[in-house]
Amino acid sequence: MRDEWALRVDEIWNDDTLSDDDRIERIDALAAERPAADAVALFERAGARDAAGLEQDAAPLYRAALDAGLDDAHRPQAVIQLASTLRNLGRADEAVRMLQVEVDREPVSPLRDEAAAFRALALASLGREREAASVALLALAPHLTRYTRSVASYAAELREDAR
Repeated sequence: MRDEWALRVDEIWNDDTLSDDDRIERIDALAAERPAADAVALFERAGARDAAGLEQDAAPLYRAALDAGLDDAHRPQAVIQLASTLRNLGRADEAVRMLQVEVDREPVSPLRDEAAAFRALALASLGREREAASVALLALAPHLTRYTRSVASYAAELREDAR
């Protein structure tokens, strides 16, 4: 069950009438209700800036949230969002490394396929399109109703060809 604070955060995110600046202001006001090092509050502040296209401001907040110890519900989101931000900032190599850790995580991350999708984007940004296609297809293959083995096999071939 979500607490009252989290519900208020959700209301802000779901309000399509807010400008980016208004959303940041409101998220910051809610975050100020929590301790300065509250991991979830830092994550929400980062997300508000990221959604507004302020990646330079979002990245350190995502890192602070991760360092503060995000819970299992928020940690994979923060990793993916930080990696996406880093890719947008021209640091796709760092994004690939972060996302590979998330994809390899045990127990399996609930957002493993999402992490793979963003890893594929980061690989493409690095000019490694065949490897990116392989990553995307390997994530997709288990969800297919038919041809799972074939797609997985072809994806593995793409990965080998990329090396």
